[in-house]
Amino acid sequence: MRYSLRKGFDFGLASGVITTLGLMLGLYAGTHSAMVLVGGILSIAIADSFSDALGIHISEEAVGKFTVKEIWEVTIATLIFKFLFAFSFLIPILLLPLSVAIIVSIIWGLLLLTIFSIYMANVKKINPLISVLEHVSIAVFVIVVTYYVGSWISSIFGYIK
Repeated sequence: MRYSLRKGFDFGLASGVITTLGLMLGLYAGTHSAMVLVGGILSIAIADSFSDALGIHISEEAVGKFTVKEIWEVTIATLIFKFLFAFSFLIPILLLPLSVAIIVSIIWGLLLLTIFSIYMANVKKINPLISVLEHVSIAVFVIVVTYYVGSWISSIFGYIK
């Protein structure tokens, strides 16, 4: 896979999974509303995909060792892959009861990170267990923190309608 597509895929997967799960768990803990989660996921799939694509674009321009074509390839690849990975979390929300959809989404996200971590570790010839533990631990940390922040926000502002 070409560098630009690989970088867009790698970044899109990691950011799409962790950002979307964090948003979902925070919103779920605070609202328990499927409508709010659908709106949040769509918003993050669109806004954060463009934001990350622009961030990668600027970062690659600053490095200065890539062609204009390569910079645009990684920009577009990041946009597309981030959008697709974030958007994939809509499927369980739309098809399953909300509490089940949240569990399925967590499993889906951690599975994606695990498979990617194993693949990446094998390419780099490092211990896959270390790679998986590192990446999944970060994702679990984000999930736990955002869930409790969402719960806290609900307890403070839950009376406001």
